[in-house]
Amino acid sequence: MSKHTKNVKGLFSYLYRRTFIVGFSILVQAVVLVLMLAKFTSFFPVFYVASILVSVAAVLWLVNGRSNPAYKIVWILLIMAVPVFGGIFYLMFSGKQLSKHQRRKMQAIYDKVTKYSTASAQEELYQTLRADSETAARQSRYLALGAMAPLYRNTSTEYFSLGEYKYARMLEELKKAEHFIFMEYFIIQEGKMWDSIFEILKEKAAQGLDVRLIYDDVGCLLTLPYRYQNIVEQSGIKCSVFNPFVPLLNPRMNNRDHRKICVIDGWVGFTGGINLADEYINEYEKHGHWKDTGIMLKGDAVWSLTVMFLSMWDYLRGIQEDFGQFIPTRYQPAPIESAGFVQPYSDTPLDDEPVGENVYLHLIYQAKKYVHICTPYLIVDNEMVMALCTAAKSGIEVKIITPHKADKWYVHAVTRAYYPVLMEAGVQIYEYTPGFIHAKSFVVDGKYATVGTINMDYRSLYLHFECGVWMYKTPCIQAMEEDYQQTLQKSQLFTKEDCKTTWRAKLTQSILRLLAPLM
Repeated sequence: MSKHTKNVKGLFSYLYRRTFIVGFSILVQAVVLVLMLAKFTSFFPVFYVASILVSVAAVLWLVNGRSNPAYKIVWILLIMAVPVFGGIFYLMFSGKQLSKHQRRKMQAIYDKVTKYSTASAQEELYQTLRADSETAARQSRYLALGAMAPLYRNTSTEYFSLGEYKYARMLEELKKAEHFIFMEYFIIQEGKMWDSIFEILKEKAAQGLDVRLIYDDVGCLLTLPYRYQNIVEQSGIKCSVFNPFVPLLNPRMNNRDHRKICVIDGWVGFTGGINLADEYINEYEKHGHWKDTGIMLKGDAVWSLTVMFLSMWDYLRGIQEDFGQFIPTRYQPAPIESAGFVQPYSDTPLDDEPVGENVYLHLIYQAKKYVHICTPYLIVDNEMVMALCTAAKSGIEVKIITPHKADKWYVHAVTRAYYPVLMEAGVQIYEYTPGFIHAKSFVVDGKYATVGTINMDYRSLYLHFECGVWMYKTPCIQAMEEDYQQTLQKSQLFTKEDCKTTWRAKLTQSILRLLAPLM
């Protein structure tokens, strides 16, 4: 075969890829929309006036709405810059939430979740925590009321400092499954990690276990074949896709299922930042060494992870099932006793309650000695900047580890744009020099910690379905702090000299920082 023939076949192969077709379709729609609006503006003064009125209405709606101020500012500026098109584009693309029909459908499920959560929570347990720490009790009470997240004991915790460790442990636990396996992930990619897990899932499904999988279609747009769910279903595994991507200009695509949940027999559960792709276990070098973290729960607290999965499953399938058949104690071989308190929580764009951000803010404001943070993205709003700066100025040791090698250059540029203001207040910022750090974790005073899927950026905090685990005085918190100290040894402390850059770079950072809420 000639080189020319190979090149032609390669070109046709690329042109038939889903990503190219979707991207090209959206581009055509955008161009057509702009041309139509431009034509209407030229020939229909009434349309022009109507467009201005829509823009004014959009600005008034933004000013009086409950959105984050930074989100409001960037949209108001865009609308004022192009008043004819701005209001229309805001109506079409600003959607942070699902449609009214989808919200009603999901709300019915969450009403059921409230019933189960309330039944599981015990006031006596809360009072026990309160007797130990009023501060911890306040944080716990917020999660119980703001996120329908019960408080638990009788739960063991095991922290994983790398994706490889979580992967190995997950394989062990999956092989032990006897009744059901639930998995919900943002990214799945064929390779060593997913292929080995997929084989186990197929074996368990063939044995008669209830095996279910949810994956986010946008997250897997570049990693899985089109309609991959059919392949999964043919293997005997039930599969649902969150928010299937369609090549249409649609604000619904803003909402994504960013959770990473694995539940086995109702009493073993995993979560954290680790997706099911080879870079997460360093089998494939994507951005240098990939540093990620996760946690395994065993016992009562796994119930909250189960409810998170089932609520999403029922929403996607349009069904109502009895959650009670999946309670931890049904298949748990023996009671589990462990020190400390555990509270898994979810965050959703449906309720205008920024649970993930509030958990982080509570941890920062209640710190007495130190706050140690790992995050891949540091694209934060004014509330978070003030909390970090206030803590540092109050004498609290505030350290943040971010990646040294970027996965997205523009996101990394915005992250670095926040360094100077934080450093001036005394916040110490490190970059993980071996590569990319994808962990999302807080450790505070050796007593409090959270690990989960929630990035410190606008998408995670306001647009995505997320989850995390809040802990107080659990044994794994010491392991988290030890891992943090070891990670610091591999990280570069940023200084004022490192922040110096050209005026062009500063201008780029300023523009990107302004647009950060839309990224």
